[in-house]
Amino acid sequence: METFVLFLLVTLLVDGVFGYTDEVKSVSVMEGDSVTLYTDLTEIKKADLILWTFGSENTRIAQINRLINKISYYDVLDGRFRDRLKLDHQTGSLIITDITTQHTGLYGFLQIIGEKQVTPKKFSVIVSARLSVPVISSNSSQCSSSSNCSLVCSVVNVGHVTLSWYKGNRLLSRISVSDLSISLSLPLEVEYQDKNSYSCVLNNPFSNQTQHLDISQLCHTCSASDSSTLYIVLGCLSALAVVAVLCGIVYYYHHRRSKQAGHQSQPDGEENIRLTDVTGNAGDANRPNIAGAETPDQERHSQNNTFVEKDEIKSVSAMVGETVTLHTDVTEIQEDELIRWKFADSKVCKLAEFFVIAKWDKTNNEEYLHDDNKFKDRLHLDHDTGSLVITNITPEHYGHYKLHITSEGQKISKTFNLIAHDPKKRQGTILRRETCP
Repeated sequence: METFVLFLLVTLLVDGVFGYTDEVKSVSVMEGDSVTLYTDLTEIKKADLILWTFGSENTRIAQINRLINKISYYDVLDGRFRDRLKLDHQTGSLIITDITTQHTGLYGFLQIIGEKQVTPKKFSVIVSARLSVPVISSNSSQCSSSSNCSLVCSVVNVGHVTLSWYKGNRLLSRISVSDLSISLSLPLEVEYQDKNSYSCVLNNPFSNQTQHLDISQLCHTCSASDSSTLYIVLGCLSALAVVAVLCGIVYYYHHRRSKQAGHQSQPDGEENIRLTDVTGNAGDANRPNIAGAETPDQERHSQNNTFVEKDEIKSVSAMVGETVTLHTDVTEIQEDELIRWKFADSKVCKLAEFFVIAKWDKTNNEEYLHDDNKFKDRLHLDHDTGSLVITNITPEHYGHYKLHITSEGQKISKTFNLIAHDPKKRQGTILRRETCP
């Protein structure tokens, strides 16, 4: 018998019984309350089946099967009706307890008697949430010289409500919404000296909440002292901004000049080199000095507080016609570093003079290569490492090459002695060098 009733129910749904156009009764209820959807029947003894549905899809939520004397509740739609439904077994009326806004919607009631359906009933249930007190805030600045004050009344997460502004008992403006969980705001503009009473009211069919406006707290004009103070503050801020900009400009130019001075602290002009042996006598570049030994001249320079820069001279050999690379041993030149290579023909005299033959300024992206007859088209600079490449070596290129890497607060110096390749002599001689101012 139950199978037959289910078959009959499916047939009625397919035939559009619940789509039958009839009167819809509107029912409003406050969230958290209980509501009863009355069938207006005194008894249902003659009915074989009583059925309640919800929503546009006619989802079955409860039924009474008189043929097998059974009442059923259906846990559908994510359990929103779970433990909230109760059927009156005498009249078939549906009771919904602890109702929420999720239960807002269309409810359908149907009787089946002797395999025939009775004209269904429909109920439109509107569940209104508990109302919060509206909030009034000012859209104006804290202090204004204007005669008007802009206000706004707002509420959040409301549905099926009306928000209104009143001046005394007279309605000024209102806005209504039928959606669920929406935010509302309603603006109002009043004069600062207005003495009338204003209120913002939020209401639904069951209750209302009112917020009264206190103009003196939200709206006030600037007094003369306030204006003076404001102007003084603005003036001070403007002065501070100007001073900050000037300080920034001064710092920038000072920093740049210091940077340039650092690059130029070692002049690009000549400087002298004297090679010494263990006896302190000047010698040529191929005479070794004992590592770590100091000459009397060096000691005299230290005692007289004369600046003496010492570094090791690395001997590099190459044959005529070859290409040689003098490595800086740097993996990457930094943005603020200046590379300078100098040359001194130390084999022609004991006191040789250096002069710049190549320069790479990474900060300004500037390169200089000496183009006299001796080095013309023979010099190349590696812009990544600063290493110097000399191509097609001739006897004129044998001599001392000095590297300077300068940056702010730091200087690196290296010296190379490029000599003719002689397989009979031991290569890699290390000399000590004095640079004389």
